[in-house]
Parts: sequence; structure tokens; C-alpha cells
Amino acid sequence: MSAARPHIALRAGASGPALPRRNALEIPVIAHRGASDDVPEHTLAAYEAALLQGADGVECDVRLTADMQLVCVHDRRVNRTSDGSGVVSTLELAQLRQLDFGSWKQPASDEEFAEYPDLRREGAHRVLTLERLLELVTGHPNRVEMAIETKHPTRYAGLVEEHLVALLDRFGLAHPRLGERSPVRVMSFSAMSVRRIRRLAPSLDTVLLLDRVPLRLRDGSLPRGVRIAGPGIHILRIHPEYVERVHSMGNRVHVWTVDQPSDIDLCVELGVDAIISNRPKAVLARLGRDGTAPPATARHGVIELNPDSP
Repeated sequence: MSAARPHIALRAGASGPALPRRNALEIPVIAHRGASDDVPEHTLAAYEAALLQGADGVECDVRLTADMQLVCVHDRRVNRTSDGSGVVSTLELAQLRQLDFGSWKQPASDEEFAEYPDLRREGAHRVLTLERLLELVTGHPNRVEMAIETKHPTRYAGLVEEHLVALLDRFGLAHPRLGERSPVRVMSFSAMSVRRIRRLAPSLDTVLLLDRVPLRLRDGSLPRGVRIAGPGIHILRIHPEYVERVHSMGNRVHVWTVDQPSDIDLCVELGVDAIISNRPKAVLARLGRDGTAPPATARHGVIELNPDSP
């Protein structure tokens, strides 16, 4: 018989028991737009690379096309990441499929692709639909977490969430059975988007992304029904105590975008619940999960600032 769990006091307004700290080996590593430091972001190749590198999960941004297809594109326009131009919401999927989403980011040498020779095959750098990414993730032999960000504002408003939940439902991911948890969580900087997801799919985890922490949430609380805070790493550099406050409210902390060694160490020291990174391979190595390095340890009370970090 297992020992009884100790009683954990709740802070006023908390949504659950205060959460214990994770150690370095337990922190999930989520590939931001795939292994996007190595391979062009949001391409099938980027996500295949992330899974080959051992990422625990993948992150993507979704937008609706003019013909109501969900595609993985971060920007409102395709100009930065393709050889075309135009607003995603005004283009149909067939038009987007004519564009090259990979040539803008050329590797310094062929050696960079030596480990993943298939990532240069035809079609690997074309526009990626969320449906195709879901096929990749659900077909993987291991459980892969998915963090899907809805981009707002958009001309389609609530249609984004409606089409997202409908697509997830097709894969059996929107409404998990009692006692089960979907590997998918939906994130947004838009509180309205998060509320829509809570209404359409109450069982899905939701993440409120934060570029800054509003005054009303600085005690670690989150909007009703949201259990995960998604602060940028710049917030934790300045306010490391925020993680403990969120945990004391029974909520979790998923941090973006963590690429620098000093930031990885800070996340370990603070005991965050997930690290979102463009460099999943490097993060896994820093955490001691690639078999070649000891787990990262930050010096207690010392926070190294890196001006090159996002």
C-alpha cells in the first residue's frame, strides 16, 4: 500500500493543490515550430527532425486559409517563410501548395543534413496542413505531446477554434474518454480563443500565453478553466518568482522560447513544467537526456541574462 500523500495547503483563489517541482530529467521538451533552428520552421521536415532528435512534443501555429483549411504558418503573411507573398487567410490551400517554404533557410553545409538525409525529399518543405502534422504525430510509435497555438486577430475569429476542434475530433483527440488525457493542448495569447476552446472541448488542456503578466494574474492565478501559464522566458529572467506563484495556485508553467544554456538552467532551477525550444536536441543534451551530459544545474540565486535570447 502506498503512503498517504501529505496535505498541501491551498492559496486563496487556487484552482488545485500546489504542484511539486520537476527535476531536469522530468521536464518535457517541446519542439517550437519543429526543430526550427536546424530545419525550416513549420515544415514536415522540421517536425520529422524534432521526433528524430527525441523531442517529447511539438508546437505549431495554425491559421485558416480562404477555403477553410488549417495550415501551420506563424505569420499573417507568407512573405518571410516562403518564396511567395500574400495574406494566409486570403489564399486557398492549392495556392499555398505552389510555394516553397524551405529555400529561405539554407543550411550552411550538407553536413547539417547528414543525420537526416530524407528531410530534403520532394514535398518536405511545402506548406504543412495541421491534418498532415496530426497524421505524423498520431502515427509515431511513442506518445507525442502537441501544443497548438491559435493565431489572433484574424478575419475568421471563432471559426478557427471550431475548425480546430472538428479536426481534432476526427483524430479522437478533442474529447478524451473519462480518465484519459489528450496529448493535445491549445494555446493562445487571446483569452477569447482560450474560452472558445474551453466551451467547445472542455477536456482539452489550455494554455494562456503571456508576453507580459497582467496585474490581476501576478499572484499566479489564471482565467477560469485555464490550468497552464505560458510565459516567455524573458518574464522568468526578470520575475523568477512567478513560477512558484503559479505552482502555489495548482497551475503549471510552460515556457517559450528557451534556446540558450543559461535559460535552460534557469528553467531547471525554477522547476518549470515544460520547455518549448527551437533547439530540442540541445535542450535534451543540457538536461542530461541524451546520455552524454549530466543534468543542467543552475547556481542557486544566480540568474544569467543573455541579451541574444528572445
